[in-house]
Amino acid sequence: MDFQQMMKQASMVQQKLQEAQARMHDSVVTGVSGGGMVSMELKGAGDMTALSIDPSLMTPGEGEVLADLIRAAYADARRKLDDINTQLMRDAAASMGPGAVLPDLPKFF
Repeated sequence: MDFQQMMKQASMVQQKLQEAQARMHDSVVTGVSGGGMVSMELKGAGDMTALSIDPSLMTPGEGEVLADLIRAAYADARRKLDDINTQLMRDAAASMGPGAVLPDLPKFF
């Protein structure tokens, strides 16, 4: 492979990675806990865009339970978002050819 061909391939890979980053930024997932009593949406880098809490959890003495459910919903959403981001980067790396691997990719967010 000549140098010009390598530069063209590198440019294509860079474009695929930038497209993957854009899709990662636009990804939205919903995490739930407590059988749906708490749900939240995370977007892109993990920014919370929505939070829903069942009114039955808004009673005195439920603060600790509510906090646990919010943390669990966040963990569920974060795991889903990480899975999507990992798959998007794998798909982008696939354009580099068979057997191509991007080892230990840093998180972009």
